[in-house]
Amino acid sequence: MSYTMDRTITDAGFEEVDARTRKALMDAGFGVLTEIDVKATMKKKLDKDMTDYRILGACNPALAWEAIGHEPKLGTMLPCNVILRSTDAGVEISAVDPIASMAAIDNEDLKKVVTRVREMLDKVVAAV
Repeated sequence: MSYTMDRTITDAGFEEVDARTRKALMDAGFGVLTEIDVKATMKKKLDKDMTDYRILGACNPALAWEAIGHEPKLGTMLPCNVILRSTDAGVEISAVDPIASMAAIDNEDLKKVVTRVREMLDKVVAAV
């Protein structure tokens, strides 16, 4: 089982894909709670160069509320990360597959919520 849902965008640059990703997340009811510019961090902390790489921590508050209600310690696994990275083929967007990332939690009510989150994130990736 893959742990991400992926798509490579070949018709746009990194910043445009970032903007399209944020819009697709917003349209699906997600907000971006955190953002990590991995490229800048690696340069600052290790003086290492790498291609563009950004992590967006996305959250759908209503589904997060429901999920935490079923599994109070779930916050250790939130938010749902979406990465953007430059590759030779284009800009790749990858969203965490919440079914894969939460497979260790044996909670049927939570699995129903996580399935909805996966469907929504899959549509986000497709919409970028």
